[in-house]
Amino acid sequence: MKGGKIVRITADKVDFFKEMASTLVNKFPGGAIFAISDQEKVIWKVPSNAFDVEQFSIGTKLRVGGAPYQVIQTSKPAEEKVPRNIYGMRLIMNAFPIFDEDETVGSAILILPRLHPIARSFGDFAPLIADMFPEGSFIYMTDLEKIAYRQSSKKFDIPDLVLGQPLEEGFVAHRAIGTGRLQVENVDASVHGVPVFIMSNPCFDEDDASKVVATFNIALPKQTAMDLRNISSNVSKGLEEVSAVIEELAASSSQINVNEQELNKDIQEVNGLADNISEVLAFIKQIADETKMLGLNAAIEAARAGDAGRGFGVVAEEIRKLSDESKETVVSIRDLINNIKVNTGNTAKKSQANLLASEEQAAATEEITASVEEIRSMAETLDKIAQEM
Repeated sequence: MKGGKIVRITADKVDFFKEMASTLVNKFPGGAIFAISDQEKVIWKVPSNAFDVEQFSIGTKLRVGGAPYQVIQTSKPAEEKVPRNIYGMRLIMNAFPIFDEDETVGSAILILPRLHPIARSFGDFAPLIADMFPEGSFIYMTDLEKIAYRQSSKKFDIPDLVLGQPLEEGFVAHRAIGTGRLQVENVDASVHGVPVFIMSNPCFDEDDASKVVATFNIALPKQTAMDLRNISSNVSKGLEEVSAVIEELAASSSQINVNEQELNKDIQEVNGLADNISEVLAFIKQIADETKMLGLNAAIEAARAGDAGRGFGVVAEEIRKLSDESKETVVSIRDLINNIKVNTGNTAKKSQANLLASEEQAAATEEITASVEEIRSMAETLDKIAQEM
């Protein structure tokens, strides 16, 4: 319409319409189709480079109830919102009557893809949004059957999600279409090479808010989260190994402590035995002194007896020699015992020092174990954070 009046296309202007249509068809952002019909079928068609409907072709009969059919019946312009089940996609079809004098002899047709507002502006906003995320993102839209639009960022792309790829039943977009609700999914690295978090939001028909017509999807890489989980895993494994070594060290330290206590006890017993031996040696010395005195007295009596006591005198001399040798042996043994006591004393001091050191080592091992447990707890927390990213 123009100035409130219907624009009339007459039969003699059809060639001009074809020329103008061929020039304008590629000017529409989402593509377009111009066509002409007679009273029964399509007789001429020119699609844009970006958009075509193969089922609507030259020779296609006018669909009852469709916009061109209405024009033939009413001689008035008609607009039709064509549902997806007719041509496999949603369309807006405008038709205008072509007159030969007062008779409607055909229709001039303009077909546009009926896009959701988000799809219509996808090429404008998607490149901006894709690069807003620190690790980049991958944005795509689907219709009810396939991926229809895709936009990668400078840092991130999912090459295996391509235009025209059918939606399989397991796809998060497929679930969003089926439920009519936002769907989220964590996809592990085995699918796209890196772990990915995907949000799929259903897009509804502008005229029927209960009907899903498309999905809008954002995929975010979780490489940092995977790196954190790997670090956490490596830390946990390292801590397990350290804990095992510390346990062995603690067990060894405990055994050393026990051994040192027993050694210290044995040294004390040796010192006690040395003291007992010293007492016995003192007793032996006393006997040796008394024996020497007896030998001296025997020698005096043998001298008084003259020749009769000479043999007894020899025995008395041997008794005194034995007594002197016994005293000398006692002195040597006492020196040895003193040396043993000095050495065992030094050993006891060292044993005591080792005992204290092993006790300190045990205490230090307990502190290390506590620190390892704290680090292990931090690693578990880090792993939880990575899973939530």
